Amino acid sequence: MKDLTESSVAKHIVQMSVPIAAGMFFQTLYFLIDLYFVARIGDAALAGVGAAGNFTFLVFALTQVLGVGAVTLISQAVGRKDRADATLVFNQSLALSALCALVTLAAGYAFARPYMASLAANAATVAAGVDYLRWFLPSLALQFALVVMGSALRGTGIVQPAMVVQVLTVILNAILAPVLIAGWGTGHPLGVAGAGLSSSLAVAVGVLMLGVYFLRLEKYVSFDSALWRPRPIVWGRLLRIGLPAGGEFALMFVFMGVMYSVTRRFGADAQAGFGVGMRVMQCLFLPAMAVSFATAPIVGQNFGAGKFNRVRETFTIAALTGGVIMALLSLLAQWRAGSLIRFFTSDPVAQAVGAQFLHICSWNFVATGLVFTCSGVFQGLGNTMPAVISSATRLLSFVIPVQWLATRADFQIMQIWYVSVASVTLQALISLWFVRAEFRKRLTTSPAASTLPSGAAAES
Repeated sequence: MKDLTESSVAKHIVQMSVPIAAGMFFQTLYFLIDLYFVARIGDAALAGVGAAGNFTFLVFALTQVLGVGAVTLISQAVGRKDRADATLVFNQSLALSALCALVTLAAGYAFARPYMASLAANAATVAAGVDYLRWFLPSLALQFALVVMGSALRGTGIVQPAMVVQVLTVILNAILAPVLIAGWGTGHPLGVAGAGLSSSLAVAVGVLMLGVYFLRLEKYVSFDSALWRPRPIVWGRLLRIGLPAGGEFALMFVFMGVMYSVTRRFGADAQAGFGVGMRVMQCLFLPAMAVSFATAPIVGQNFGAGKFNRVRETFTIAALTGGVIMALLSLLAQWRAGSLIRFFTSDPVAQAVGAQFLHICSWNFVATGLVFTCSGVFQGLGNTMPAVISSATRLLSFVIPVQWLATRADFQIMQIWYVSVASVTLQALISLWFVRAEFRKRLTTSPAASTLPSGAAAES
């Protein structure tokens, strides 16, 4: 366990965000590696995997319910020096993750084809997406256990083990991808199915490695089978914090679904270009997301300890750090958008669409960084509802104008990107307003009532 209530806040942010960013970057390489080899199969395969990949937002919404709830409650317990409650929350999160994994597998296999048919531009794209999802779903189910264990460590201020595991699993995926997708060394290429299978095998190894770490090395929170029996009070604590955060990602799933729905009229090559552009943009977002991920446990521990000045200081430093990083990445996207897209596809239409997407959407990178930082603060304070409300305003301010524009004869794909920029800017302003309101309300009294509900002590 690392005490984040002492020493320099800026130092804590840097020490935590750097390995988090490295781990997230290597995690994103799962998709980029698959994308690179799938692009060699054809535009239908590339568009299918891109559209199927949007399903991950829905699963990530569910993982966030557990991950954010675990980080918040465990970090606040660490701030209160309540190890028993931290251990209880961790084990109850594991029990809930097993249930979520089963639901993901059942729903994924049942609805893969209808889901792809609602988004894809043609039958070939549908077939590729379904084939990919069938083999990729196990990796999504295993994400629940991976996220819970990583979140528990992050809540205690430890981030290196999860980063090391992510690096090793990406290396394994990089080895398996060409073998399974392209048939290197075997002569039996599996195509998009191989992309899904390589990710599933790599994530399975990652879960095993992190499990071994908890069994042999982790001392503050640990596996305890006696605490796996469902406890409604603890589940309620997790869900009260986690559900709004999961709702935030669920809205992103809807947002991306609308994107694919309105772009399919422009053809599979345009969808492929958008899919590549979105993956590249997500990769560029990783440093700012890492700052946000570091912000949550720092805010959580200091809020739990009643050190409110350090909570405010954490927000200020994180917002400035994320803003500078995103401004630099905006310049990179303006300068080299075409080169970033051409690495993944040789199709001229896909290249043009992807480059245009990055050029326009890079104007909201700084606003996106502020949204990430505000979300981390909400998580640390234990009230994630403001984040989902700001995300809902983004969805509404995007969907309504785009649906109206789509009815016009002169509708162009670039109009989608401009509306997206405006909606993210609005979201950032609303998030900042909510942060100020939360600080006025929650940083003036003792945090005890909001960090440990009645009955929690008895449960621990």
